[in-house]
Amino acid sequence: MRYAICFTPAASAPLSHVAANWLGRNVFSGEIVEPLAIRGLGIHEIAFHTAMPRRYGFHGVLKAPFRLSAEVTEAQLLRDLMRFCGTQTPFNIKRLEVARTGGFYSLVPSLPCEHVHYLASAIVQQFDHYRAPLSEADIERSDPDGLSAAQFANLHRWGCPYVMDEFRFHMPLTGPVGHTDMPRIEYALRGVFDPVLTEPVKVSNVALMIEEGTGGPFRVHSLHPMGKVSARRSQEAVLA
Repeated sequence: MRYAICFTPAASAPLSHVAANWLGRNVFSGEIVEPLAIRGLGIHEIAFHTAMPRRYGFHGVLKAPFRLSAEVTEAQLLRDLMRFCGTQTPFNIKRLEVARTGGFYSLVPSLPCEHVHYLASAIVQQFDHYRAPLSEADIERSDPDGLSAAQFANLHRWGCPYVMDEFRFHMPLTGPVGHTDMPRIEYALRGVFDPVLTEPVKVSNVALMIEEGTGGPFRVHSLHPMGKVSARRSQEAVLA
């Protein structure tokens, strides 16, 4: 069983609903969702292209999946994550957009967002002692021969190649897409997601995600609000 520390919007957010419909699974409940009917794309084609991100659910990874160290417990992880989030200030990603990331499609910030980069780096460092050491099989799965020197160093220091200066925040929407299919998939994704990407995305909580069994799907275990409780209550009172 593995854990991951991620961002995902609240379950009630319109973006969460649209993403669950596209991926075919609700990351909060784990329930299968009726797939969208999209002109030009068959249901089976959508299911094929979303198979990989469907397993992980709609999220933007901040700390990649890890097994818990034998020296710590889940209760300790939850306690420390709650405390950590209480020290962080909520912020907005001004705009997310559909973009190609390598051979995949994801939602990414349309402009660089230093806040999310800082949050991810802080989480990687703060919670590294909760991570069990990588096995040789884990290292091989990371394709070390294909990594840059910096990514290789990150893999051995932090358990993931894509952290610190190599981190790029993204919320995966597809697995690998062949070049001939890219125009149709991108057109469909923009039609599905653009209507709910007109406003800034508020990052006001951090999700602890958990893998259901070995190799099973991930779901949200718990959401941890950012900011001090007193500050959150004051803001809620102003908005009421």
